[in-house]
Amino acid sequence: MVKLLLAGTGLIGHRHMQHILEHPDLELVGVIDPLITEEKIEGVKTYHSLNEVNKVAEGIILATPTDTHADLTIQSLEMGMHVLVEKPVAATLLEADKMINASEKTGLSILVGHHRRHHPLVNETINILKSGKIGRPVAASLMWLMRKQDEYFDVEWRKGIDGGPIKQNLIHDVDTLRAFFGEIISVVGSGTNIVRNAKRHENGGVVLGFNTGMVATVAFSDATPTPWGFEAGTGESPYIPKTNQSSMFIACTNGGLEFPTLKLWSGASNWNEKPIMEHQNISEAAPLIRQLEHFSDVIRGKAAPIVDAKSARETLAVILQIEQATMPVAKFE
Repeated sequence: MVKLLLAGTGLIGHRHMQHILEHPDLELVGVIDPLITEEKIEGVKTYHSLNEVNKVAEGIILATPTDTHADLTIQSLEMGMHVLVEKPVAATLLEADKMINASEKTGLSILVGHHRRHHPLVNETINILKSGKIGRPVAASLMWLMRKQDEYFDVEWRKGIDGGPIKQNLIHDVDTLRAFFGEIISVVGSGTNIVRNAKRHENGGVVLGFNTGMVATVAFSDATPTPWGFEAGTGESPYIPKTNQSSMFIACTNGGLEFPTLKLWSGASNWNEKPIMEHQNISEAAPLIRQLEHFSDVIRGKAAPIVDAKSARETLAVILQIEQATMPVAKFE
């Protein structure tokens, strides 16, 4: 069994913990959280900080606030552990660079928690686009439009810009778009915070240009309870009810594809002809579990990280550009 530590027991940390405890090939040997109590996790040793830990694990999952990622990742690598760090990889590009350097120096791997890369629907979409069945992608339109409950923002670090939908949610979509279409080379956008009037982004839209020549538009908000968003469409989060609705529409030279419903449209050569829709049937799987299994393979030397710190740095660079491009006019005054 692969021995793992977990740092952080918030929303995503709790999900990691449950998956590890239920997995026959993984062993949770310790949990780190400043507020943890001995009674919180029966049978698992608890720590209040990484400094209290003697190396007892082959890998560690860091599900802690973004501003701790760099220091904890570097410390963990120097302790001899491979690292699965939640997204964003770091708070700044400089911090990400330090993490990359530490990984290269120690010879240990960093896997970044862009867990959608492990979703069967994402992998099938990549296969369809690479196959050329519907031609070359030329445009796409994506929506992430959810409403977070007000209590979500009671956690102190979520009150500011790091708790907004760009770093916390849209970052997953940007990583997915990169997997589908290539590298993003231009960002134009606009945004507001008119509903809650908090000091963070809330609603916005961006136009992304890719090195392949295609363009994608993105509309996002964490203040509207719609059925349109990755988590709602796929049901991958236990906290968000499944709606089975498409949240991305991909236009190609010979047809189109809806995601994540995988409705594939083809058969029309121009707008005078009616396209035919085929539904692609793909078996479902929990991406967080697949990501943990992939992390196990990385630790065992059987695989390289699907999303390493260098790739995650590219996504972070785009996210920081989106934050600037969609800064509300009031600039959180």
